[in-house]
Amino acid sequence: MGGTGGSAPTGAGNGGTGGGASGDGGASGALGGVAGVATGGSGATSGSGAGTTGGFAGSDVLGGASGASGSGAPGGASGGSSGGASGSSGGGAGAASGGGAGGKAGAGSGGSAGKGGSAGKGGSAGGGGAGGKVTIWIAGDSTVATGGSACPIGWGGVFDPLFDDRVTVTNSAVGGRSVRTWLYNVGTTMDSSGECVLARDGSGNPTIQARWQAMLTGMKAGDYLFIQFGINDSSATCDRHVGLAAFKESYGMMAQAAKDRGAHPIFLTPVSSIACSGTSARGTRGGFVTATQEAGTQYGVPVIDLHALSVALYTSRGFCPVPGGDVSASTTGPVGEFFCDDHTHFDRPGAVAIAGIVGEALRTQGIPLAAYLR
Repeated sequence: MGGTGGSAPTGAGNGGTGGGASGDGGASGALGGVAGVATGGSGATSGSGAGTTGGFAGSDVLGGASGASGSGAPGGASGGSSGGASGSSGGGAGAASGGGAGGKAGAGSGGSAGKGGSAGKGGSAGGGGAGGKVTIWIAGDSTVATGGSACPIGWGGVFDPLFDDRVTVTNSAVGGRSVRTWLYNVGTTMDSSGECVLARDGSGNPTIQARWQAMLTGMKAGDYLFIQFGINDSSATCDRHVGLAAFKESYGMMAQAAKDRGAHPIFLTPVSSIACSGTSARGTRGGFVTATQEAGTQYGVPVIDLHALSVALYTSRGFCPVPGGDVSASTTGPVGEFFCDDHTHFDRPGAVAIAGIVGEALRTQGIPLAAYLR
């Protein structure tokens, strides 16, 4: 429920000017307030004033817009609130059942019944509705980024063909990013806590990248947010360095922002490079794999273990031992076709294969988005 906080963050468009990975420019504004929690009554959210997430007031940057009605996370335009007390219990934001367009069945303690009907109009529990349009928003690094017509090509750039025409994939992954350089304007110096210094606005709030603001603006109930980092985050120096605690905290913040909008976050462990122990592939991403899994448990978010799935794929395809010991421009055969001229980035066949195992994981893990796969 919306509480009070500091002064509201100021307008958008103050671009970052740094070089290297963080100089993308970004919308100014705080990690704003979470909207008031649904309190029942025709699927509207109430909440007065601004939220208090992070102690900041106002901005629709982290939380939902304060005091939204009708189209907020729960219910829909005309749904009831009998998914539990306050219309919000049972499965996070948007769990209240309701009859409005885009309404979803109550989950957890609320049950499926409600004033608006058992599943909402065209809705299904945990998804965007059996006939509804869904956007998949993707945040990630170069192993996910769309790329061009040649290497490197990330799996997010070839993810859309796996789904039917009810799904739009908006891939905002960017090469060379850690989770924090993707989110924020980050400096090249390290603070006393061992984290890279974030650029801040006049109110002392971190300034965010325009790509994250665009997601927050466009995200709607029933959408999905995929998050995969952990490859560049292990850098020892700023601006890309991210400690494991800050890494998990950033994932939690993004997940909550999605939930506040009625969307569904999914974490993915970082895809592995190709490295071998004899004839078997081995993992390469260390603590960021565990940190992603721990973040999933801590924040109640499904985790696709893409790291383990990619290692298993490399072994099953007989990539090990890699000819010559590492992938280079002279590497031929299945390994050379799968990877670019290194052991990390994918050519198109590799990107398609990785996208395929992500799609299959949706099915095997029972994630409702699987209903939209072709």
